[in-house]
Amino acid sequence: MSPLDMQPATEVEELSLSSIIGSLSYALDLTEGLPAGHSLRCCWVGMHVGQQMGMDSEALSHLYYTLLLKDAGCSSNAARLFELYGTDDREVKRDFKLVDTDSLVRLSRFVLSHTGVGKSLHERVNRILNLVQNGEQFATELISTRCERGAHISIQLGFDEEVAAGIRCLDEHWNGKGKPARLRGDVIPLGSRIALLAQVVEVFHSAEGKEQVVEEIRKRSDSWFDPAVVEAFLETQRQPGFWEGLSDSDLQQRIEQIEPASKVVRIDEQRLDTIAEAFAQVVDAKSHYTYGHSARVATYTEAIATTLGLPKQRVRWLRRGALLHDIGKLGVSNAVLDKPGKLDESEWEQVKAHAAYSEQILSRLNIFSELAFVAAAHHERLDGKGYPHGLTAERIPRETRIITVADIFDAITAERPYRGPIPVPEAIAMMEKERGAAIDGACLDALKQALPALGF
Repeated sequence: MSPLDMQPATEVEELSLSSIIGSLSYALDLTEGLPAGHSLRCCWVGMHVGQQMGMDSEALSHLYYTLLLKDAGCSSNAARLFELYGTDDREVKRDFKLVDTDSLVRLSRFVLSHTGVGKSLHERVNRILNLVQNGEQFATELISTRCERGAHISIQLGFDEEVAAGIRCLDEHWNGKGKPARLRGDVIPLGSRIALLAQVVEVFHSAEGKEQVVEEIRKRSDSWFDPAVVEAFLETQRQPGFWEGLSDSDLQQRIEQIEPASKVVRIDEQRLDTIAEAFAQVVDAKSHYTYGHSARVATYTEAIATTLGLPKQRVRWLRRGALLHDIGKLGVSNAVLDKPGKLDESEWEQVKAHAAYSEQILSRLNIFSELAFVAAAHHERLDGKGYPHGLTAERIPRETRIITVADIFDAITAERPYRGPIPVPEAIAMMEKERGAAIDGACLDALKQALPALGF
């Protein structure tokens, strides 16, 4: 079936919230530089621990979404992290999760090996000295930004304060040496204590195997981890199928099945809009230069589609696609996104990969199957010179062409690392030069017609 012949799914009430969040959690894994499925595997570990500890259905439900959304704020400190370390923020995030920050030796090795990679000796030394002198302040700032943003997003998604608190306190340690508030012991929400342990279990298991996991968890008991949570983990990890579950190809389905049945939330159209808006904010927080981009593209898309006479339900559906069209950018380093100069060939390939990432993430759900293609193809060109698939005009749906025009208009009129914003009349003139090549003329005309209503 051609993408042009597809119709958008409307029976969203049959979907559970867990299936949506579980699928979109792959985008959060990209931002953290971790293997796909990290959040799901953390949920598998943490829910087993919670059940072992005898948590009731309501507490387990809060834990469930704390685990899936623990990285919801991860993009908000990426630009700052790149600014401090001067290297790929995803690699810094990934490798830092393996460091026991209570060990000065391990922490020092990490800073020396991850700061200013590929830079001049002078720049590396200056960056290292800055981190040594102000490291504690910077770490608190980065973690606070991340955790507060993640907590805010969970509230926006409609979750209880228990979930927000679980995310906010993720990096607090049992011994009071965590961040950002240096909470100690039972003051730390149980969901946070379990989520932190689950995260360490998953990253060590992915990097080094289960034997190293058990050793590391034992070593950090009573420092990073609540000894009771450690004991529950050590007991549950002996259960048949526990470790095998982490590599199960059907893990997402299994995760959906272990959500407490009495707490399953069904999705309606409004909730789906809210989810798209929240994840668009996650995307736009990745870089100062993308802040607000997805929301603006969604606004322009809605205006163009309405002007062209698309049915209201189709416009609403397409707006979600516009909100999520750049979700794959979470897998692109800020070293590339925030680079002020011209990108080299390798960097340009990284940028181009974001469209394929968007398609892969969105296509994980049947309800987004058409939207995945339509939204991720926004860099395709009518002349076949676009990416990621090099599609020609007859294979590019009208809905994609609408998002493309909206995306190009915002890219030109917004500030970029290498230039300031370009005035609207000049932007339209630039777009006219691409009419029939990169840009659909009817969509461009609709944008021009909608400009007064958009405030231009």
